[in-house]
Amino acid sequence: MNNLSEQFEGIYDKYISKIYRFVYLKVNSQEIAEDITSKVFMKGWEAFQRNNGSIENAGAFLYRIARNAVIDHYREKDKNKTVSVDNVPLLADNGTNLQDLAIIDSELKAVKTAIQSLKKDYQDIIIWHYLEGMKVAEIAGILDKPQGTVRVMLHRGLQTLKKELSQVQEV
Repeated sequence: MNNLSEQFEGIYDKYISKIYRFVYLKVNSQEIAEDITSKVFMKGWEAFQRNNGSIENAGAFLYRIARNAVIDHYREKDKNKTVSVDNVPLLADNGTNLQDLAIIDSELKAVKTAIQSLKKDYQDIIIWHYLEGMKVAEIAGILDKPQGTVRVMLHRGLQTLKKELSQVQEV
């Protein structure tokens, strides 16, 4: 195995689950998420080879490819993009009773409904920051925007999400 292959293998190992999770949250289908994720890494590998392994920020680069691949997917399917947590397993310990599980499930559905109503950029930033644990600087690199802009977008996205959640809970 040559040096480029080994370098990209390390990048793949580091980012495969993160990219898959991001894509899955956007498309809500395991098969489609797997297909898109494989395309992301194929495009990443091709670019990595073209540039002789000199990609400055591999994570930002792969997330940018993934984001564009999801957009392309929905353009092809002519559908509205959604974020879903329907198939996300409930995180519960053995002491959780059925009533608690029902409350958690209800809350997850409310969050899903609220997130679906957000602008795409707000969805992405909230997913990256709160589910992926990415720092504002990393997100700014992916979006190619200043950190201050990303902070404002994150704040506005959260404010919008809070409003949507309060409206869903009133229903």
